[in-house]
Formats: sequence, structure tokens, C-alpha cells
Amino acid sequence: MKAAQVVARGKVQIVDVPQPVLRPGHALVRTQRLSLCGSDIRMLHYAAEEDYPFPPGTTGHEMVGVVEAVDGSAEVKPGDAVMALAPRHEAMAQYFLAPLAHVIPLPAGRPLEHLLQAQQLGTVLYACQRLPNLVGKTVAVIGQGSAGLFFNYQLRQMGARRVVALDVDSNRLNRSRSFGATHVIHNHADAAESGEATQALRDCNEGELADVVVEAAGEVAAINLAARLARQCGDVLYFGYPRGQVIPFDFDVLFHKCVRAQTIVGASVEANQLSTRLALDMVASGRIDVSGLVTHRLPFAAVAEAYEMHRTRADQCLKIVIEMPE
Repeated sequence: MKAAQVVARGKVQIVDVPQPVLRPGHALVRTQRLSLCGSDIRMLHYAAEEDYPFPPGTTGHEMVGVVEAVDGSAEVKPGDAVMALAPRHEAMAQYFLAPLAHVIPLPAGRPLEHLLQAQQLGTVLYACQRLPNLVGKTVAVIGQGSAGLFFNYQLRQMGARRVVALDVDSNRLNRSRSFGATHVIHNHADAAESGEATQALRDCNEGELADVVVEAAGEVAAINLAARLARQCGDVLYFGYPRGQVIPFDFDVLFHKCVRAQTIVGASVEANQLSTRLALDMVASGRIDVSGLVTHRLPFAAVAEAYEMHRTRADQCLKIVIEMPE
């Protein structure tokens, strides 16, 4: 079968590898669609040097497909459409062997690429369990890619009075309000140092900084900006995958703010994948409209181009879907 493989920093190839062999407690899934994520860019460009090369199938983890064979499941059978979680990012291949605990049946009635977006939405729902009571609070969300947009939506559902969206990309900010943002700030790369972003936040928040800040970009500037936007003794949730192993970080700001800072990763460890199942239900029922998130669709043969488009935000891309050959 064909599979992508990250063979060196910044370099991905399409390789021929054997099709996985079915094992007890697993399902063999024929991949139909994948969407790209910031964590894919981290693996391709920003992992530790000793991690390269990665195994075949890298890098892809947001995937849906059809069960070809299964051993030991009462929930799925051959022919079923499923989402298969791939925490090791090895699903960018024509076939993927997934533990049954990571295989979730897809509801009927929605396009595959819409249901596919529930994977990332599930990670946001999982992350939101770390947040404090948000009723009546102001939350700043740095980064308005698909994850940031999902945070906008869910934070409002959790009772936030104000959700202030920040991004350097005005095109992405144009979508923020439709997902629940009450205010938007078009910041720039050095906004943390200049103080413009903090002043803009005060201007729309009655002179105050945010009770809670969600960092959903992973850029070094965004990571440093997060603590500056938080009020004294506020909360910061670092969700975006950092673009680098070791980065410059202004710890003095974090330290003197006395904030409660948390990181969150690894939603697939959740029992019964409750957040992902809830996300699928939200998409399938129409509670959240994901129809406008997918801006680009590329064939598997162009996966290297897709990664670069995602990394550089070229052509106003938001969510990029990879279409696997039938």
C-alpha cells in the first residue's frame, strides 16, 4: 500500500509498505479522508532531531474510513464507516490498523468531511474539562484556526460572557463571530512586546484583562502573549502544539501574574472516547455547523504540498482535507 512518511525534518515522501495484518482487538480501516492539524506540522518540522525518521503513515491522525476487517468487536463490522483515532499520527496511509478502543462508528446523514472535523472538536471538548467555571467570565482565545473557532463555540456554551478572539490573519478572524466570539482583535507577530494586544483587550473588556486565556496557535509569540493577556491570578490553558522543542519564554511575566497555567494533550486516553463521541453527535445533529471549515481538498499524491500550505497558511486555507484513492 501507499503511505506518507516523514523521513527527515521538513521532508515527507510517499512510500510503498506492506498492508497491515489484522490482529486481535483491532480493526483494519481503509482510509478515505484525512484532515491536517497543527500537530502534523509539529511532527514534520519541529520534533526532536533524534525522532527522525518517523514510521510510515506519518503524519496524519484525523481520519475517517471504512472497516475492511475486524477481530473482536461488537460495535463495528466490515463495511461500516468509522472514525479511527491515531494518536501516533500513523494514519496517512491507504490502510490503518487501529485498536478497537479507538474505532468509533460514524452516524449517517452528514458528509464524511464534516464528520471528520469532530476529531479535533473532540480534543477541544476534552481540553475544556480543564477550565474553571466560566459563567460570566471573559476568555481570550489566541489563534483562530479550526481549534480556536471550536473553542469560541464551546466557551460560549460554558457560560463565558465575553469570548475575545485574537489572530494575525484577518481572514480567520472573519469567521470568529459565527463560532461565538463576541469581540475580535487583529494582532501582529510582536503584539506581545508592544502591548497593543493587551490594550486592545482592555478596551473591549471594561479596562480589565482576561479571566482565562486559551492559547490555540502554538506559535512562540502566541505562547508568550498568553500570560500577558491573563489577569492577576487568572488561568491559562496551553492547547496549541509548540512550534519548537525549546523556545524563548518570558517566564517572569507568568511568574509575577501568579496564573494557573496548564497544558493539555492526548484526548485519545479518555475512557470510551466520550469527548469525541459527543463531538460526533454535535456535528451530526447540526448543533455546530462545520460546513465552512474545509477550504481545500487535495489528493493524497499532493500531501507534501498540503502540509506546506497548512504550515504557511497559503491561499487563506483553514482546514485541508486529503482525499485517498479509492
